[in-house]
Amino acid sequence: MKIGVYVCECGLNISAIVDVPQVVERVKSLPNVIISRYNKYTCSDPGQESIRKDIREFNLDRVVVASCSPRMHESTFRSVVEETGINPYCFEMVNIREHVSWVHTDSEKATEKAIQLISGAVARAQFLEPLERKEVSVIPKSLVIGGGIAGIQTALEIATDGFQVYLVEQSPSLGGRMAQLDKTFPTLDCSACILTPKMVDAARHPNIELLTYSEIEKIDGYIGNFKVTVKQKPRYVDVEKCVGCGLCAEACRLKGKIPNEFDENLSKRSSIYIPFPQAVPLKYTIDPERCNMLRFGKCGDKLLCVEACEQNAIDFEQKEKLVELDVGSIVVATGYDNFDASKEPKYGYEENEAVITAMEFERIVNAAGPTEGHLEINGQEPKSVVFIQCVGSRDKDGHEYCSRVCCMYTAKQAHMVRDKIPDSKISVYFTDVRAFGKGFEEFYNRVLAEDIDYRRRMLDDPIQVLGNDKGVIVKAEGHPDIHADLVVLATGLTPRKDSKELARKLNISLSSDGFLLEAHPKLRPLDTFTDGVFIAGCCQSPKDIPDSVAQASGAAVRAATPLAQGKVVVEAISAQIDEDMCSGCRICESLCAYSALEFSSEDKVMKINDVLCKGCGSCAAACPTGAITMKHYSNKQVLAQIGGILSK
Repeated sequence: MKIGVYVCECGLNISAIVDVPQVVERVKSLPNVIISRYNKYTCSDPGQESIRKDIREFNLDRVVVASCSPRMHESTFRSVVEETGINPYCFEMVNIREHVSWVHTDSEKATEKAIQLISGAVARAQFLEPLERKEVSVIPKSLVIGGGIAGIQTALEIATDGFQVYLVEQSPSLGGRMAQLDKTFPTLDCSACILTPKMVDAARHPNIELLTYSEIEKIDGYIGNFKVTVKQKPRYVDVEKCVGCGLCAEACRLKGKIPNEFDENLSKRSSIYIPFPQAVPLKYTIDPERCNMLRFGKCGDKLLCVEACEQNAIDFEQKEKLVELDVGSIVVATGYDNFDASKEPKYGYEENEAVITAMEFERIVNAAGPTEGHLEINGQEPKSVVFIQCVGSRDKDGHEYCSRVCCMYTAKQAHMVRDKIPDSKISVYFTDVRAFGKGFEEFYNRVLAEDIDYRRRMLDDPIQVLGNDKGVIVKAEGHPDIHADLVVLATGLTPRKDSKELARKLNISLSSDGFLLEAHPKLRPLDTFTDGVFIAGCCQSPKDIPDSVAQASGAAVRAATPLAQGKVVVEAISAQIDEDMCSGCRICESLCAYSALEFSSEDKVMKINDVLCKGCGSCAAACPTGAITMKHYSNKQVLAQIGGILSK
């Protein structure tokens, strides 16, 4: 056994606390250590080359690197040793940056701890065994979940690369939140003018199959071979026959009586409807919770919608369908929810009609909105408008994160008020203005020059909106009261309510703020911890449209890569079961977060799918008979590591 040990200074990240030369000198005396060196940056090209050179010169068969997190560079050093003929699983890595130098201030004690950790790694390295990775074939199809701008962009990119894409959207139309907007910052482009061509392109692309008004029911399998069950809800309208003429909606007995969700409930629709005029597909849908026929079995003395439909497209006998899809990769682009302003009573949102959210403002000023673009509240044009920022964002007792888009969409909306009502008085209560994007600062300065009164307040400063006979009064500490006709709340972006359930189906994680968690914020921002599942857009974190589109294009590349390769290599570290020792108690089955364990009714023992297994070790720890062991983490290896640490 010949072991080489390499200790990294990581600039000053490690060497500022740890006496690296002393560590190297002490490590030389450990059993089977042939060479011990240190580098300024071991991950650099010269650092990697020194390892290759020593492997050849000293015939090393085990390598230990002590540096930063294995999460960042373990794959790098595995590749280095593999290039020289050593099995990559005969490599061991020690984290002396996060575990030592970054968490200690006492240099002497930190140095001793580093030596202990490396001693344990050297002891463990003597028992490392070569492992073989597996290759699995890949189904050359992809699934995109979410039909907003991020999902549309992802689907178009993958489809243009020549692969089949299933685009699943739970609402009756593509478009997502962007479809609700009037204009986009900082260019003030018409949102629909940008989005609608993309929606049409997705619907017409020969490699994209739209599954609108559908939800993900179940996901099984692994990278390259996912089996997805999609629930298609009945529209009660034959999409092959429907031409989107709208005669049915005009004839509906409930026309103008049902709150329109797309207009933030500011307008009314029929029980048979399309979400908005540019909907894709332009096919009508019957709301089963509002339709008299579907709820009570009858609608007056005759079905007016059926009589009005010249295409005979209405079909009350439609049933829910389950569609089975086989795909090689999955991209999640499910977007976000708007913060519920009613959770902050101080703003008077539910008590006063003159207090609205930013999204409600978007629908009011939109030409296709409830007032056909005319800005009015209670039938009156507001002359005094107040915007309040950070509603539901940067709150230590709630959502502590910044929602990123609120500063700029407030500036945009203030500009739109000035454009529509030139003589209005406009005030903005803000904490900070975060104009971080291309052209954002210039746009903010443009708005300032339009006689918009920006009033700064600290996050903890009290602010209150009180109703009166003439409108509302905004009271903010350090500023004179404002009598306003309209108050617009800049509500933040929050995780979707169904994120937790979707994450469970996908076997992916949520971050502490409730958004979908990426594998690494810097090195793998589009990946999840489940191989083959990627994320894009606001389901990962709040972001604006350009960033969502950019991330969607990146996720499309990541999702298309295994499809193009045709095969993927699967991590070799997994659990293994000694079937002679397995009692079939099935305790491990419910503990597996990756559905990798399955009971064989024929053999009466547990079986493991080592492609699905991520090597977390939960099953091995719980097995009462000791039938489950972990490759690369055997009892012998772990006990040797503990012994090595305690020996120093």
